[in-house]
Amino acid sequence: MSDLTQTMALEAQTSAPGKARKSLGLSDTVTGWLLSLPLTLVLFFFLVLPIVMIVIVSFWGATEFSIYPAFQFDNYEFLLTSPVTYSVFLNTIKYAVITWAITLVLGFTIAYFLAFHVRTLTWQIVLFLLCTIPFWTSNIIRMISWIPFLGRNGIANSALISMGVIDEPLEWLLFSDFSVILAFVHLYTLFMVVPIFNTMMRIDKSLIEAAYDNGATGFQTLTNVIIPLTKPGIMIGSIFVVTLVMGDFITVRFMSGSQKANVGRLISNDIALLQYPSAAATAVILLITVLIVIGILLRFVDIRKEL
Repeated sequence: MSDLTQTMALEAQTSAPGKARKSLGLSDTVTGWLLSLPLTLVLFFFLVLPIVMIVIVSFWGATEFSIYPAFQFDNYEFLLTSPVTYSVFLNTIKYAVITWAITLVLGFTIAYFLAFHVRTLTWQIVLFLLCTIPFWTSNIIRMISWIPFLGRNGIANSALISMGVIDEPLEWLLFSDFSVILAFVHLYTLFMVVPIFNTMMRIDKSLIEAAYDNGATGFQTLTNVIIPLTKPGIMIGSIFVVTLVMGDFITVRFMSGSQKANVGRLISNDIALLQYPSAAATAVILLITVLIVIGILLRFVDIRKEL
């Protein structure tokens, strides 16, 4: 009798929400929409609506002293016919591609070491937390810390001169493409490590053992088992790094000594000059470019299916 009583009580508990919905006259479809309504409103007001406003402002006109509502293509015509725009976009893509390649190699190596060579969970947590230590300070502080290290009389040049490797300081270490990419790699490598490490930890270790049992070498196991199963993490990390680099502007400004430019700096300069329609048009073009890049990346793997 006790088992029958427990079963009846369990059925009553599980059927109570359904009876409550029926008593209110709500179907499962309506209930689902109501549950998703708060998140939908958040996405609408904080994502969709701002983008729509930026698109609208991008068609407005501006003078040296005022901005006036209009529907014209002057901002886009100027951007798409200016050789400076194409040069800056190519420079931005160059930064994104080089940073992506370096962070992918570093991120995959670090994640592989943590996932397959660190045996205990305690040490995995400790070493992973060490990777997050730079994030305890702001991006600007981490960028500025490279300046005394890479400067003409900095630590790097002084060490190379004292070892006899060079006779005079290297000028290209600071305020150059090298310093910009170095700062990007320093800032965004962890965004590649985290998703790759998360995906590697989900790999069934018996698959790797089966590969070794069937005579596969370490390289064959890496290329035929680990990398294919890590594709979702690689794609997520790639999206993070590419979007962050293409939207960044402060890193290029500081680490290049204002000698280099990217799309983010164009937008920042227009805002400083109160040319909001031009800045909005540039932002729209940048958004389209980023979406195209993300679309290309997602062609290689279906993240939703893999996860």
